[in-house]
Amino acid sequence: MPRIADIEIPDPVVAAARSGDQQALATVYRLTGAPIYTLLRRLVRRAAIAEELLQETFVDVLEHIGAFEGRCPLAAWIRSIAVNRALMYLRSPWHRSLEWLDAEPGRSDTLGSKEHTVTAGLDAELERALMRLPALGRAVVWLHDVEGYTHAEIGLALGRTPSFSKSQLSRAHARLRDVLREAASIGEGTPCAPV
Repeated sequence: MPRIADIEIPDPVVAAARSGDQQALATVYRLTGAPIYTLLRRLVRRAAIAEELLQETFVDVLEHIGAFEGRCPLAAWIRSIAVNRALMYLRSPWHRSLEWLDAEPGRSDTLGSKEHTVTAGLDAELERALMRLPALGRAVVWLHDVEGYTHAEIGLALGRTPSFSKSQLSRAHARLRDVLREAASIGEGTPCAPV
């Protein structure tokens, strides 16, 4: 899957969407909806919250597309709206209050079956390891390593410094290595429970 910023939406579709054309808006959603959901799903642990944030993102797009000036690709603009929505959620007391509801805070949450059929082997292990990271670390890893944000951009989005982003990324990478090493040490056919 290409990075969201690399998704090309034809200029006539962008122009029609800016003027409120329903078919053009549907095309924009069709081209960007799944990648934006994937981004949101990686930033927040709960699928229901990612779906809600996706809806809020596209409500914002519908309300403000007329103000889109074209200084960046439309998909990148939509991505920035989604990232801002997700980061606002992660900073909210509501998010922190939900963490204790999980039976095991920091546990891996399963993704939808559609995504599980795509991932296999190491990809599935990496997915589980990523979901075991704290929300902020997971967000920094995804934004930096996948979406290509700089530490300055991440720091600005989080209301922190670039060095905060760098330290979060370093800690998250170390945690990912530990979790993946742990998963690799459990060999095939190893019983899950003591015999």
